[in-house]
Amino acid sequence: MQKFASTNVLGDPLKPCGLNPVTGFFRDGCCNSGYADHGVHTVCAMVTAEFLAFSRSRGNDLTTPFPEADFPGLKPGDRWCLCAARWLEAYRAGVAPPVDLAATHEETLAVIERSALERHAISPD
Repeated sequence: MQKFASTNVLGDPLKPCGLNPVTGFFRDGCCNSGYADHGVHTVCAMVTAEFLAFSRSRGNDLTTPFPEADFPGLKPGDRWCLCAARWLEAYRAGVAPPVDLAATHEETLAVIERSALERHAISPD
């Protein structure tokens, strides 16, 4: 599967999002994307209980492990590459989780305005 160039929403090289659990469409720890990633899993977020409940209410339970898809199930505080459309839906509902801009792929900007992401940015360390 081919990946797109790995640039973040700030125009810099894409930083890793999460290795415990290992995230990303390609399960490489980064929110890389490519033509096979129809869900655009490009938003690096620190999931919250509110977001997880919201996602479950929309039919996508992110808390239950699904080993066949190499998915461990998430808990609040985990960093995960979310679908841009689901993050935007949560944003509009007032439950968007915090975002790591340095680890969020630039393809996200095709779906979400940068200003919305910036309002939910995790402060750099």
